[in-house]
Amino acid sequence: MRGELRVVEDVPAAFCEVVGDAWRRHAGDRFSLALSGGETARRCYERLADWSESPIDWTQVQVLWGDERCVPLDHPESNHRLAREALLDLVGPVGEVHPMRCDDAAGYERRIAALDGVDLVHLGLGPDAHTASLFPDSPALDAPPSRLVVPNEDPRGNNPLPRLTFTTTAIAAARRVVVTVEGESKRDALDRVRAGDDVPAARIDAPGVLWLADPAAAGTS
Repeated sequence: MRGELRVVEDVPAAFCEVVGDAWRRHAGDRFSLALSGGETARRCYERLADWSESPIDWTQVQVLWGDERCVPLDHPESNHRLAREALLDLVGPVGEVHPMRCDDAAGYERRIAALDGVDLVHLGLGPDAHTASLFPDSPALDAPPSRLVVPNEDPRGNNPLPRLTFTTTAIAAARRVVVTVEGESKRDALDRVRAGDDVPAARIDAPGVLWLADPAAAGTS
């Protein structure tokens, strides 16, 4: 496992502190934040939206996505819709919002390249140890180092919708990466990452990687 594993009782609360710290440390006019999907992400975003001590000026935030399903933005499976409902529609005006669209992978890649690294990338962990939409044995894991955003599918069929996803190169360029993991159902996947198995999430590598896991996921409960 690359980075720090921090076992916490309240993953969403710890996530808020990480985002706040990254905000305080960022340089430049815009703070770039790449969002994720899934129920842990939803809980994290709801807490962030309700965070009374938040230092974040959302009018200075550039919102991106690290992966997305190839569905309309208002579809129930859309990570964009999740983030809108749980966070973006609740925090007032946001500086820039850049949805990830599967019909414009090249355009999204150019946008990410222009940033020279996202300030904070939020990732999750699937039961199969995938992260973003980097699935076991999927083509995106072998994307050339020059690629930042690529289409991808789950060859095992556990995640049936086609996706667009950050590559490991895009993740590695981030100034900070936070991975949130909750629940006993994620324990095996986290154990495999910690053991250094060749699973997608074990390839997360950036200057500041922080894994936030609750006791059930970390096996300490």
